[in-house]
Amino acid sequence: MIGSNECLQIVVDGDACPVKREIIGTARKFDVPVLLVASYDHRLEPEEGVRVVQVDRSSESVDLYIVNHIARGDIVITQDFGLATMALAKGAVTLSNRGQRYDDDNIGFLMERRHQQAKLRRGGGRSKGPRPMTDEDRTRFQQKLTKVLQDSRKTEDGIE
Repeated sequence: MIGSNECLQIVVDGDACPVKREIIGTARKFDVPVLLVASYDHRLEPEEGVRVVQVDRSSESVDLYIVNHIARGDIVITQDFGLATMALAKGAVTLSNRGQRYDDDNIGFLMERRHQQAKLRRGGGRSKGPRPMTDEDRTRFQQKLTKVLQDSRKTEDGIE
């Protein structure tokens, strides 16, 4: 574990996460456990250092499970702004699958943008989805996750 914090974990919203391999590889380097949460619609294989939890198919089951099983200092990986907001409220560090760190300064804007795009779609308009993941995106994500883990280690060791 990082420093002496045996509770730190990386919690992944696994339903549509394209960087599972990168998360698991980085977590192993830091000896941090991974909790991968997904609905039963997804086939996930457990492996060393990774605990897989599958929940029912209802729209918020994964989010609710994650929120109920995280603590201050945990790292949550999600594309879901609503889940990111709840995780921030519990003191978790939150990252998108492209390495964007969600925080109190940007989450409100992101939620508002999501709302406006949904409103546009309901009115018959179209909005762009996310662009395809690239190798550069994967590398950037891995670098950001590594930095978060290094920063956590410094904080735990009292080096801040």
